[in-house]
Amino acid sequence: MNRRKFLSYVGCGCCGFILNSCATAPITERRQLKIIPETKLNAQAAAIYEKVKKKEKLITGSKLEEIKDIGKRMENSIGEYFYQANLSDPTALFDWEYILIDNKKIKNAWCMPGGKIAIYSGILEVTKNTNGLAAVMGHEIAHAVAKHSVERASRGAVLNVSTQVIDILSGGKLSTVNRTTGMNTIGLISQLGIMNPFNRKQESEADYLGMIFSSLSGYDIRETPKIWERMKKTKKGKSTPEFMSTHPSADNRIKKINEWTNKIILEYPPIKIS
Repeated sequence: MNRRKFLSYVGCGCCGFILNSCATAPITERRQLKIIPETKLNAQAAAIYEKVKKKEKLITGSKLEEIKDIGKRMENSIGEYFYQANLSDPTALFDWEYILIDNKKIKNAWCMPGGKIAIYSGILEVTKNTNGLAAVMGHEIAHAVAKHSVERASRGAVLNVSTQVIDILSGGKLSTVNRTTGMNTIGLISQLGIMNPFNRKQESEADYLGMIFSSLSGYDIRETPKIWERMKKTKKGKSTPEFMSTHPSADNRIKKINEWTNKIILEYPPIKIS
């Protein structure tokens, strides 16, 4: 079989498979590719989360209880929103859990697939108050609710196939470049040209959805842009150019958040739990 015919078969097969695997993100209705089972990633995340709990020094007490309280309010509000909207609840398979990691040097938080959340004590200097903490948690929870990890894993699987096809099409020239220079040329092209813009869309979507979830839960989302202003100051003006980053620039992020704030407050007020 010649190369052109092989590529046409691969292309047709991939396109048909991808079309059958398209979904949409909750609320924003952005089209997504999902070919990796959510249950698989949830199980993997749960196992890794247990390792993190054993490895890291964890904080208990009033601050952890505050985190859990915020999380519980968001859990209930998110579930109630989708119930009242007569939509499938994207958190139905979640087994929510919260930890506070004792590390003041790290100003970060994350939420794994399935609702496994970690807050680093360093970010508490930035959040300052309950509304600020809710804003950060809402953003991280939004990544999980929108299935961004499933989407990234699925896109990565497709890219692995696509880059091999590109190499075949080039007659193996890109592989030759990789061997000669020691650089993953195909991977770099994929990251800059495809994956990074895609990841920035996810981050922006998480900002938007996170504000919605915070507002539905009764928190003041007007605190959100203040957090990113404070985060910007902690970086002392040093940031990766947006083109090379998976996150939107701080200025662009703050601008969008300010544009969304009043609309979200009006359209997504605190929800009454039935």
